[in-house]
Amino acid sequence: MLKMKSLLFVGAVLGMANACTKNTTPTTTGAAGDAGYQLSGQLTNAPAGTKVYLAELGETQFISRDTASLDDKGQFRFTGTVPEAGLYQVKTSDQSQVLLALSNGSKVELSGDAQKLAETYTVKGSKDSELLQQLNRTMQQSKEQMGRLEQRYNQNAQAGRADSMQALEKQFYAAQARSTNSVKALVKQNPKSVVSAFVVANLINPEEQFGFADSMATQFKTTLPDSRYTRALVAKIEPMRATAVGSAAPEINLAAPDGKAVALSSLRGKYVLIDFWASWCGPCRRENPNVVKAYNKYKGKGFEIYGVSFDQDRDKWLKAIQADGLTWKHVSDLKGWESAAGQTYSIKSIPASILLDPQGRIIGKNLRGEALEAKLASVLK
Repeated sequence: MLKMKSLLFVGAVLGMANACTKNTTPTTTGAAGDAGYQLSGQLTNAPAGTKVYLAELGETQFISRDTASLDDKGQFRFTGTVPEAGLYQVKTSDQSQVLLALSNGSKVELSGDAQKLAETYTVKGSKDSELLQQLNRTMQQSKEQMGRLEQRYNQNAQAGRADSMQALEKQFYAAQARSTNSVKALVKQNPKSVVSAFVVANLINPEEQFGFADSMATQFKTTLPDSRYTRALVAKIEPMRATAVGSAAPEINLAAPDGKAVALSSLRGKYVLIDFWASWCGPCRRENPNVVKAYNKYKGKGFEIYGVSFDQDRDKWLKAIQADGLTWKHVSDLKGWESAAGQTYSIKSIPASILLDPQGRIIGKNLRGEALEAKLASVLK
């Protein structure tokens, strides 16, 4: 099964549509004047009296802020002030909604079909909202393309056509990479937009894109120093700095199956894959054959694996090592998710892996299957 990463703008944000909370602060409605925002719109395909809802995008859910009704011309209007520039949802139903950016002083105009806003809307008067629409369209096109590839992949999997599956997998991940690069390009072009700060803080995986996230955070500190999205991004990436690509890998010194401690630093001079796994982890066990294949191919060429288990049961840990043919170095403190190594490396899910160069510096993260073999082939020439 192919796995779509979380950088899908529409699903990642609008998927929160059914998670609204009761308004707990004064609504944004009021006399806007020059200080506040104005959001006006004209929607088709809906009778007079149809409700239009405005909600603020909070940390984990939308927070209801205001409600308006369409008049007999399909028009509606919101006015008010906002504490800072941010993202807001406008919807007529959970199935028909869009994201806009509102800031004091903005005059935003929205139009579209009330029954299918996401597919039909246009927005004027707000560069941030226009950027949101551009991102929306870019990610929607990517989602549709990868969905078609995934469908073809599954059809070939059912038919047992391994060569076709492999080719489609490459196309899928290439499309995913193009999508990510398109989003990153839009962000780089708009470093003063709160939309860019929101995207980097919430929709870019900093584990895989740390350099990009860190560089944008530096820019946002200058261009958007008071934005909640800047603060969220900085808070997210700071704990990752110690284990970012390019950093020296923190030491691990845990007990091997024989009870003797084995330090990660004892493997200096080789390329080392730190493999975080557990006997009870189904995805880990399914990935193990790929890791075994890479190890057997490169173990005589300066490659070693340092397996860190999140097990708590010693017997199950050792049985899994034997059953899966994992013939490399293994350590564990048998503390499960409380593993000291897991805490040091901020591991939130497994399988997870970190590739080190002979000097102990991190050169790759979460490389699996062909990606791991390709990386090893490039460094172990």
